[in-house]
Amino acid sequence: MNIRTLGIEEEFLLFRRDEPRLVDAGPAVVADADRASDDDAQYEKELKAAQAELATAPGTDLDKVTTELAQRRADLVAAAADRGARVVASGTSPVGSHSDTTDVERYHEMAEQFGAVERRQLTCAMHVHVEIDSDDEGVRVADRIGPWLPVLTALSANSPFHNARDTGYASYRRVVWGEWPTSGPAGPFADADDYHRTVRDLIATGAARDDGMIYFDVRLSANFPTLEVRICDVTRDVEDAAALAALCRGLVSTAADDDHAAPARVELLRAAHWRAARYGMTERLVDLTNGRPRLVPAWDLAHALADHTAAALEAAGDTDRVRSALDRIRQRGTGAERQRAAASEAGLAGAVDTSTLPG
Repeated sequence: MNIRTLGIEEEFLLFRRDEPRLVDAGPAVVADADRASDDDAQYEKELKAAQAELATAPGTDLDKVTTELAQRRADLVAAAADRGARVVASGTSPVGSHSDTTDVERYHEMAEQFGAVERRQLTCAMHVHVEIDSDDEGVRVADRIGPWLPVLTALSANSPFHNARDTGYASYRRVVWGEWPTSGPAGPFADADDYHRTVRDLIATGAARDDGMIYFDVRLSANFPTLEVRICDVTRDVEDAAALAALCRGLVSTAADDDHAAPARVELLRAAHWRAARYGMTERLVDLTNGRPRLVPAWDLAHALADHTAAALEAAGDTDRVRSALDRIRQRGTGAERQRAAASEAGLAGAVDTSTLPG
């Protein structure tokens, strides 16, 4: 089995170092991290000024990608510290969520076009780019992996609080992000031409400003020969991020070789993602992999995902990483569970503290 390259992008919140309050230091922190880097490190401004983004280079060796990810995080943490800030890995802000729109023309145009939807967007995700042979392969794979993606939503759930309230959700980021008109499950598409025609039509309607605003759960990258899986909340722990990335690659590799996998209806995918976002790994999830939907224990479905991708994980050397991560998350809880536990002891400041990157 061909080992596909993968790359990881992560978005983070910036808080004051000495209190649980957002700080609009993102553009400065990104610029500082860029200047301090002695290689081709990738740091980017985000939609809101209290955010920062990083990305790894693509690679087939996930150990090397993980090492780079840890270094990128450390560089961002150091740059933030110099600005009196800290880097927080949470899908939404546990406290107030006001942050100015970053002073970039594209973002100001988005604010004008999308109004309150843009104003409410302060969310942080992890995106995984997986190599594909062609756009046609990418579209086929995107259709086929849909039934498994809610498991990744549940495993990565790390946004239970929003505007200083417990939302009752494990991944409230999923709910807020769902306000964009192009977000969520998409397809199935007949082929790559059908996909690209749909993208052009969405832009023509004004539902997206450009290709970068095609926010499907899984999309063809506009810039790289990759399929971009955009499901996960950002996670605090590097090893959790690496294991989730391994599962994304495993899904893509498995689906590329499976001519019998059938896409699920978009309506059922939305229902499955809603349930995963609502409960994380604490309740039953929707299994869409065997015909009719059925509710199954969350951890049964997580281990079924590992079994489903076992050959691809083994070929890439990722089996132990994924199995260990599943055991670890089950024992200590998802990010959402950890935030709630910290908040029960120290209030919302505890949720921020437990999500702060070390450094």
